[in-house]
Amino acid sequence: MHKQLKARLIYNPTSGQELMKRHVGEVLDILEGFGYESSAFQTTPEKNSARNEAERAAKAGFDLVIAAGGDGTINEVVNGIAPLKHRPKMAIIPTGTTNDFARALKIPRGNPVAAAKVIGKNQMVKMDIGRARNDTYFINIAAAGSLTELTYSVPSQLKTTFGYLAYLAKGAELLPQVSKVPVKITHDEGVFDGEASMIFAAITNSVGGFEQIAPDAKLDDGLFTLIIVKTANLLHLLSLIRLLLSGKHIYDKRIEYIKTSKIVIEPQSDKRMMINLDGEYGGDAPITLTNLKNHITFFADTDEISDDALLLDPEDLAMEAIAQKFANEVEDLEKQS
Repeated sequence: MHKQLKARLIYNPTSGQELMKRHVGEVLDILEGFGYESSAFQTTPEKNSARNEAERAAKAGFDLVIAAGGDGTINEVVNGIAPLKHRPKMAIIPTGTTNDFARALKIPRGNPVAAAKVIGKNQMVKMDIGRARNDTYFINIAAAGSLTELTYSVPSQLKTTFGYLAYLAKGAELLPQVSKVPVKITHDEGVFDGEASMIFAAITNSVGGFEQIAPDAKLDDGLFTLIIVKTANLLHLLSLIRLLLSGKHIYDKRIEYIKTSKIVIEPQSDKRMMINLDGEYGGDAPITLTNLKNHITFFADTDEISDDALLLDPEDLAMEAIAQKFANEVEDLEKQS
């Protein structure tokens, strides 16, 4: 007898101005049409609500768990599934602000129905997942350093309303405060022992809406893209940001750009070094980051992932215009110095 497939939709009712809440019934109908006996769980303000439900659904034998919300909701669901020996497949319906993970998997953003229909293409990627501590996992980026602290100081209402623009504005405000700290970073190729202002360990190529920070990142190669910024000079940082917009920063001598499966970050002073995991506080260094290769299978639009000539949607076009304007202003500033 053919086994009935079961899907559990875990959705954040407040994400994206309650966008998902209005489409739950329609999404469940789409899943039923794809052959899944489907049900939904609405997350609550209780801590780890999405994480706990994802773990319960996995242990109950669900074949597919769908995370609907922003990157934070997706991160929670992954954290519920990642520690388990038997892990269901995952899909995402992005309704948040930045939606870095959705960009990497080429899932339509801000359109729950279109995102759910991607599941019907039956295309999947065995995704790498990062492990930061025994029970903490991340799907996109781990970061440390002065500038990464901006994610803690952007008010949640600004994040919801303006998304990546709120981070960009706060980042520009904090640039003059960026400083270098002594740190020891052990990776597959050796050891960096020196001063750094920023440290990034990226799994995907999209960070904060920018898709050139790790332009050659692969979703399933078992490797982080480790980026170490060795300068805190304001003009140098502005120059690096301009180069970042085109992906040319990876060749700059002020940057260490390394592929590695494991990273150990050890501060070499008494100064506190906070770790940011997928945009949220993830504890303090010292810390060991391990790449879990092909750990969770995600539904994705692999036709689009393999296409280098993607048509940008209106949101991406707006972001590209703002980024280009910023790059031009920085270039003018450099010429005047």
